[in-house]
Amino acid sequence: MKNQDLEQKYNKWIVVLSVTIPLVVALLFGVNLRKLGYDVEPLSFLPPIYATINGITAVVLVLAVMAIKNGNRRLHENLMKTAIACSIAFLGMYVAYHMTSDSTKFGGEGLIKYVYFFILITHIILSIVIIPLVLITYVRALAQVFDKHKKIAKITFPIWLYVAVTGVIVYLMISPYYV
Repeated sequence: MKNQDLEQKYNKWIVVLSVTIPLVVALLFGVNLRKLGYDVEPLSFLPPIYATINGITAVVLVLAVMAIKNGNRRLHENLMKTAIACSIAFLGMYVAYHMTSDSTKFGGEGLIKYVYFFILITHIILSIVIIPLVLITYVRALAQVFDKHKKIAKITFPIWLYVAVTGVIVYLMISPYYV
């Protein structure tokens, strides 16, 4: 299969996943199993775990960029697969937590409240934007269209890094208010 054909083949999946993932997360975010009468324990232990996974993702992304800049394509590839796996694990835990626990309200006041909501809102918006960017970047590497891969990776990397880092920041800012 030609590289262009491979890209075309995956483009449909990129669109489907880029629309489906945020919609499913939004729908599941609004489903609280305990409020629906299911006898499930709140998974209150998950936020520090998924925040740590966000931090690991950020470190892995930086290491992946360093690896490719040093010409180590194999290490770069493995680190990027690890970053994708971390993001998938984060997403699963995030949804599981919110399906079993009540939402936590941020209790800060004054300027810090505006800072928190700015970080949170940009984090949420860019976490949606990053889905197709990661998928396109990955498919271009898979198709070995490295000129196009490199071009979009320069956009994908800083956004993905921002999402990972702000995920940790949001957790640190809201963690005093968890019950």
